[in-house]
Amino acid sequence: MPKFRYFALKKNDAPPSALKAVHSEFLRTGRISRRREDWVAEERRYLTHEEVAERTGRKLEAAGETTHERINAFHRSIRFPKLIFHRTLENQPHLGYCHVTAARTSFARFADVKWAFYLTNFFADIGGTEQFFERIRPDFSRMYFAVAIQPDHDSRTMAIDRSVRDNGVLFRTRDPKEALKNVLMLGARDVELRKIIAAL
Repeated sequence: MPKFRYFALKKNDAPPSALKAVHSEFLRTGRISRRREDWVAEERRYLTHEEVAERTGRKLEAAGETTHERINAFHRSIRFPKLIFHRTLENQPHLGYCHVTAARTSFARFADVKWAFYLTNFFADIGGTEQFFERIRPDFSRMYFAVAIQPDHDSRTMAIDRSVRDNGVLFRTRDPKEALKNVLMLGARDVELRKIIAAL
């Protein structure tokens, strides 16, 4: 895969369509413009992948903070811990995902399922193999999903629990309202509260 190059835009950078035709102005008036914006733009400063990853991370974590606040503002009996961290994709640091919260629930025939909720700044298929994101479509639409997790004793980290479903995914959506509803359903402790959330 080719490596992307990123450059920094200045706030006063005008899109190409907004630039004046300086040569036409000279032919029309006979005057040479001395204004700075009519001369050649300064050379672009290309960003390193680390700088792009840092900017992406700040945006993802800000979105994670907002999402967490909205989830916890629904009902005082449903509270989720704030566990916000992000990762960017290798060789594509403008794309990444943010872990928002984690909890445990029981549903269907599964008892005491631990799960984690994420958001991304791209849309992709979630695979059942080692490569988690497949067919990434970086159209900058967000994706929200939750996966079942379990402790991996060898690496001493949390791993995807593929016994719940083939790929461990509990839900995946582009719609933030649907994501909120699904997270609240997972976090609801009793049947009455689930009925209220389902009616939304």
